[in-house]
Amino acid sequence: MGYQCYCNCVYTFMLRKNPSLYHGYPVFSWLLAPTVPEFLFCSHSSVGALCHAASRIALYLSAHELSAPFDQLLSLNIIAMQLVILCLLILKLTPAFATTLNDAYGDDSSGCPLGTDIYQYTCPEAEAIIFSWVEQAVSHDSRMAASLLRLHFHDCFVNGCDGSVLLDDTQDFVGEKTAGPNLNSLRGFEVIDQIKSELELVCPQTVSCADILATAARDSVLLSGGPIWEVQMGRKDGITASKNAANNNIPGPNSTVDVLVAKFENVGLTLKDMVALSGAHTIGKARCRTFSSRFQTSSNSESANANIEFIASLQQLCSGPDNSNTVAHLDLATPATFDNQYFVNLLSGEGLLPSDQALVNGNDQTRQIVETYVENPLAFFEDFKLSMLKMGSLASPTQTSGQIRRNCRTIN
Repeated sequence: MGYQCYCNCVYTFMLRKNPSLYHGYPVFSWLLAPTVPEFLFCSHSSVGALCHAASRIALYLSAHELSAPFDQLLSLNIIAMQLVILCLLILKLTPAFATTLNDAYGDDSSGCPLGTDIYQYTCPEAEAIIFSWVEQAVSHDSRMAASLLRLHFHDCFVNGCDGSVLLDDTQDFVGEKTAGPNLNSLRGFEVIDQIKSELELVCPQTVSCADILATAARDSVLLSGGPIWEVQMGRKDGITASKNAANNNIPGPNSTVDVLVAKFENVGLTLKDMVALSGAHTIGKARCRTFSSRFQTSSNSESANANIEFIASLQQLCSGPDNSNTVAHLDLATPATFDNQYFVNLLSGEGLLPSDQALVNGNDQTRQIVETYVENPLAFFEDFKLSMLKMGSLASPTQTSGQIRRNCRTIN
């Protein structure tokens, strides 16, 4: 049977809505004890139903406390309180009859499963707040859509989607911002800061930075003309970061298909996921140093199929004495639109990064998928959505010991 994750369990919601309900009930001093850590409950669906019923009653009480008859309100107060106590009692006692927390609440070693209604009661404004800031940032700088999408990618490829890419260096660890794939490359940190600041005002320590990244990535795709999907939420923020893991795990711009497949499979993603997610390069820009190897000629198949005119234009763009900050569009045809043009470009030899062009020159299987996406853009959109959800569910090994950061740059 399925398990559901109830973050900031319903009693916190009810206490916030109607704190007078529980005055004088000492049972809560025991139920609120820290046996169940940080009020993060992975409960059986039957327990979830109790919590949901109690929350619905609480919602009714808060909306009708001035208009409903007194007797009706009193009855509902008693029912809601009984449901909450029963819900918490089961959650409290279940671990006593199990060897481990996973025995009690499920065998998912990464903690609670993700869900779409995690913040339905604890922070219903979350997605609207995130979208508003992303929309503002993208309208000011269309490249920011690609930057926010890339932040989510680079976060998930290093020990799962836990917001570790946002952490600054500390005395205990060197963060991921200075890793080779990220240094002077990742952008958008200030947008995440702005989103987090508003969320902390509206619903403190409720929405994780990792969930902000996942949602901002989805919104960036949507605002660029791409597909929309329901973001699975409920991630916790990691309490450490790893520069070494970022250097080793994130695919580089000169990767061959074999290397790309190996790095994607290393985190649980398939060859098809790799090709679909590479389609994110339909928006954004890259610096000259990331594609300078495209200028080289040899007898390999890539050179044999090279678009000489396209490569000459890149050489001219990057021929200046100081081209360290010179950038080129990853998709020259529709640089700010999320579409399938990236794949069209690959078939004509106009992939900017060597790792992009390798998808059609280095492997028959990846080329076939590229051709499918050229012929059927809706297939690309659908596969991209599914692969984004799959990547977004990659869990950190420390997920169960994570937290909800107050500031995305530092641990609490």
